[in-house]
Amino acid sequence: MTRQPRAYDPEQGADAQAMVPDLNPQLGELVGGAAGCSPYLATLIGQERDWLPVALHDPEGALSDVFADLSVVPPDQLGEALRKAKRQVALIIGLADLAGVWPLEMVTQVLTDFADLAVDLATKAMISAEIKRGKLPGMGPDDVATAGGMVALAMGKMGAGELNYSSDIDLICLFDETRFDPDDYHDARASFVRATRRMSALLNDRAAGGYVFRTDLRLRPDPAVTPVCMAMAGAEAYYESLGRTWERAAYIKARPCAGDLAAGQRFLETLRPFVWRRHLDFAAIEDAHNMRLRIREHKGLGGNLTLPGHNMKLGRGGIREIEFFTQTRQIIAGGRDPDLRVRGTVEGLAKLAKKGWIPDASARLLTEHYRFHRKVEHRLQMLRDAQTHVLPNSGEEFDRLACFMGRETAELKAELETRLNEVHDVIEGFFTPEAGDVAAPIAPELDDEIISRWPSYPALRSARAVQIFRRLRPDILSRLAKTAHPSEALLAFDGFLSGLPAGVQVFSLFEANPHLIDLLVDIVGTAPALAGYLSQNAGVFDAVIAGDFFAPWPGRETLEAQLFERLSGEDDYERKLDAARRWRKEWHFRVGVHHLRGLISADYAGEQYADLAGAVIAAVWPEVIAHFAQKHGTPPGRGAVVLGMGSLGAEKLNAGSDLDLIVIYDAAGVDQSDGRRPLMSRLYYARLTQAMITALTAPMAEGRLYEVDMRLRPSGNQGPVATGWASFREYQRSEAWVWEHLALTRARVITGDVGLAEEFEAFRTELLEQSGEPARVLIEVSEMRDRIAAAKRPQGPWDTKLGKGRQQELELLAQAGSLMAGATKRDVATGLNAGVAIGWLDDADRTALMRAYTLCWQVLQAARLLSDKPLEPGQIGAGGAEFVTRETGYDSLEALREALQSATEKAGEIIDHALARQPRGI
Repeated sequence: MTRQPRAYDPEQGADAQAMVPDLNPQLGELVGGAAGCSPYLATLIGQERDWLPVALHDPEGALSDVFADLSVVPPDQLGEALRKAKRQVALIIGLADLAGVWPLEMVTQVLTDFADLAVDLATKAMISAEIKRGKLPGMGPDDVATAGGMVALAMGKMGAGELNYSSDIDLICLFDETRFDPDDYHDARASFVRATRRMSALLNDRAAGGYVFRTDLRLRPDPAVTPVCMAMAGAEAYYESLGRTWERAAYIKARPCAGDLAAGQRFLETLRPFVWRRHLDFAAIEDAHNMRLRIREHKGLGGNLTLPGHNMKLGRGGIREIEFFTQTRQIIAGGRDPDLRVRGTVEGLAKLAKKGWIPDASARLLTEHYRFHRKVEHRLQMLRDAQTHVLPNSGEEFDRLACFMGRETAELKAELETRLNEVHDVIEGFFTPEAGDVAAPIAPELDDEIISRWPSYPALRSARAVQIFRRLRPDILSRLAKTAHPSEALLAFDGFLSGLPAGVQVFSLFEANPHLIDLLVDIVGTAPALAGYLSQNAGVFDAVIAGDFFAPWPGRETLEAQLFERLSGEDDYERKLDAARRWRKEWHFRVGVHHLRGLISADYAGEQYADLAGAVIAAVWPEVIAHFAQKHGTPPGRGAVVLGMGSLGAEKLNAGSDLDLIVIYDAAGVDQSDGRRPLMSRLYYARLTQAMITALTAPMAEGRLYEVDMRLRPSGNQGPVATGWASFREYQRSEAWVWEHLALTRARVITGDVGLAEEFEAFRTELLEQSGEPARVLIEVSEMRDRIAAAKRPQGPWDTKLGKGRQQELELLAQAGSLMAGATKRDVATGLNAGVAIGWLDDADRTALMRAYTLCWQVLQAARLLSDKPLEPGQIGAGGAEFVTRETGYDSLEALREALQSATEKAGEIIDHALARQPRGI
């Protein structure tokens, strides 16, 4: 025992002690103090005087016996037995709480456990009666255990295991209509409605022995017109089409508590997309705030804090405020993070703090105050078993409450006032956005003609969107005006806003996270194309605030594990692919932002884009196989590997790169697959590869993952999309062109069978070491260079990929060096170093070629972030120009252009000479 109440009425306390004279002094004082404050507990002590002494020595064991005894009570005696049990439960919980023997969480959980048991027993008793009368079609005695398909969902505090001392219980009663023939539906529904009403009456009705629980069934969909027990399909249809934010919040705590628990859990799973949205849902903040205001207005609880008559649940700084705060934050982020989908308030605050959604200090403060508020609430209710949350109006009753809590009145009042105000300050800052000055003047740097057309955009077609944007507008305009090039930034922001299909969610996101406006202004002022992408994919902003957006790059292995986990949370193939598309967009956006802000170099951005592509392929490939195998069986033989070729193989992608892929399989002598629709092995792998290409390239609502190019496979477009391992080796040894061996210098296994991957790499190494006959390589590389030059003309001086001495030629030359030297590393530097090692190039050549390649790559990487075309100085604006020159280290675009021209001309001359001479070291 850690605390004791003081008897407000010592005489009443002494009378109660006299009823249980055999208690030790400490327990005697507990009984006297409790009864001396609470007329209700005094009555219970008198009624249970014979049971109480034993129960006080082992409260947990005593309650366990009470619960066990209830389980064998005949249905016709259940009401009386439950009322007696309620008295005993209320008495022992009250004393354990007052003495500090049980913490708040145990007090509320035991109350909830008893409510669960009472509802379950009452429900099954009534369903049993319906079955015995033949009123529930097709159901027999064995169906009583699952209540014939009926379930009671515990909502609110009961769902969360947080019932208060004199709580009513909120239930939603449903039945599984799939257990009945369609012709029996109406009879079944009528039977369940009767059973529900009788269950509720049994728990609600007051008799000589008291009552069990006040039961509220009004949280069901549209309670004014729907029956007290609904079919699950009807409820699901309602929530999908008409469900509101407060109903989403209510279902955070929903839990099957009685009847067919499995059916109830299945129903909650169907509601998961309704409750937990895919994207961060900051619009829920305003919904919750409006709900708070409506409650205050309805209950007359507005205004400043006054302790007498203050409502500890609904009033300023009260319990509901903390619950709203917690649930709203859970709704915002729980769709992305399943760890936040917890029912309890304290647990929810802890999870939110752990995941960085609220400060640790706020979580600790609100948790401490929540527990204190609940303790006060329990004391108020223990006094007279009233469902009240209101502090006393009279000085005498406040003195009684203080005695009940073992406190002095003045001290208790001061603490209450402090705690209530601290809660209010934290909550109000979260819920109430600061209203901007909508009439603020427009800075002269900004064109008010552009601004005047904003109300006509789709994003501002709803009144709610307009209301939020009016609060944001002054801040946005102020930030745009402070950019280095305000007019350009305004035009780019205008492009973002005009392309935004809807505004409420995005504007709510900005209002709750003002730093995102800075990021957006930064992007629109530098890369308008990226801003246009954002307007159609605003969900990628979620990643900025939902994770470690600016943390160090996690690497492919971590990315792969994260995506595997994300996909495992979806149970449908298309949903898995959509989840992968959303995930990839967020990480792709992150790489672009890091590059744009100078946090990473062009080289590092190329590696990160490649890591991301590798992770996507590695995670999606098993999903494609599993889906394909449902019809055609598991892959015959050893399976397959997916090879990354070109830039993907070299781990050097840009923001707009497509993926060069090859699939190699080894059927290991197995002729066909083993599925219900078996395929010959060659056809199996061809169709599996096509399924993979479709998964990666299909343009869906969430966009596409990647464009894919399969032309580097043996025989190019004319060959099969998947190649057998034995055929691949034979082809490479005896039939492959030099360009195909050049391509192998950058080939890399991305995913697939580990053994086959190891064999491929060993074969690649062996082949490269044997296939680089210099004369043949140089002749064919020279011819390839001429063919490329004739077929693909550069698009101006800023096209750093095509043209003499530019990226494609430099990569080709490096591949030739690798092939002639038998070098197996995949990067350009290795190929050029290999050329030096065999006497084909000299150190000066390598330095000049690497300078040209680095400059070409930096410009290309920057250009692809700004646009899908080569750099056009007249169209990228001053912000884009600053980004490009910062990235390349030049003072101006003109200086960069001159350096690029000089470096590539020099590189072109070196390539001319290199292709005309034989290596000396071979």
